[in-house]
Amino acid sequence: MDFNLTEEQALIKKTAGDIARDVLAPRAAELDRSYSFPRYGLDKLAETGMMGMVIPPPLGGAGTDTLSFLLATEELAKACPSTALVFVTHVAASLGILVGGKEDTKRKLLPQLARGEKLAAFAATETGSGSNPLAVTTTARTQSEHYAINGSKVFITSGGEADAYVVLARTSDAPGPAGLSALLVEKGTPGFTFGRRDERMGLNGTSSRELFFDNCLVPRENLLGQEGGYLPLGMAIAGLGALGAAAMAVGIAQAALDASIQHGKERLMGGQPIGNFQGVQFLVSEMSATVNAGRAFLYWAAFLRDNPPPGPPVFALKAKLFCTEMAVEVAHKALQVHGGQGYTRDLPIERYYRDARGLTLHFSPSEPLKETIGRLLMGLMPM
Repeated sequence: MDFNLTEEQALIKKTAGDIARDVLAPRAAELDRSYSFPRYGLDKLAETGMMGMVIPPPLGGAGTDTLSFLLATEELAKACPSTALVFVTHVAASLGILVGGKEDTKRKLLPQLARGEKLAAFAATETGSGSNPLAVTTTARTQSEHYAINGSKVFITSGGEADAYVVLARTSDAPGPAGLSALLVEKGTPGFTFGRRDERMGLNGTSSRELFFDNCLVPRENLLGQEGGYLPLGMAIAGLGALGAAAMAVGIAQAALDASIQHGKERLMGGQPIGNFQGVQFLVSEMSATVNAGRAFLYWAAFLRDNPPPGPPVFALKAKLFCTEMAVEVAHKALQVHGGQGYTRDLPIERYYRDARGLTLHFSPSEPLKETIGRLLMGLMPM
């Protein structure tokens, strides 16, 4: 499917594609098996300026549009979804600091994030709250010129590897979102420690870890936005993160489709390519149609983010829901095309399936995401 990209967008897509092919793809399988963190890929992205895509030029970034970010993410995910997820998380957390940070904080930290000298992460999920921010129990209470943070987080991408964490905490006993705030916590702050690395089904190169806060004191100027004002900040972070996850899903699905078409041409059965059989043709035609639909949905959502219409901003959430479920379906069919070979680790198909399945859980699982979308469409506050 061809889209009319600007010269800058086409260059970003090509640059990300070159990095994905030459740097990420050769190491993706080993990274998945060893749970290694993809510093090499992040360093290469930093060299091209991609780590600062949403940061404006006066603060050292590229200041690109949403579609450019998604084009890069899609290309990276074709080769290594773990690297793509770390990248998406960094960019989304950087946006949170850009939107809510004090001027001194932004001038100091954002250029370092844009250059890739420091890595950003987002910490919201807890054992007892899941993806529901209103159920967060981590607290941040004022103590002289500081906030004292107490609590824990789970499944945090880039945990222990990132340098700056946007942490969701309850700053008052006010019910609902009125008591929620976001604070910037830097690695090395006393009282801030990391737990074990999660051993998961997929997306294994993301250093998913627990975070612990034990009377962790951060300056009051580390508050992002207003106290109790997490909701607009969180919607900005979650919206970009949801689109990033959708772009990753499209990238994985495209990679699975490409591999299936190639396999259909090369794999012989009874002396002829299996792509000559109607059953395989049905599968790849269905895969191709749904990948095209997902990409069109994603790119339209990118346009709407930069040109928001009236009403609740549900387009990013719907794109995330559709594209991540689509990627699982496509990866499933790709596994059918490849048969027993696809079920082994000799080929990347089983990794595509595992990584795609993880995206239906990241940035809100599909079921609570459906509820959030439905409530927004009905004019109700998300729960």
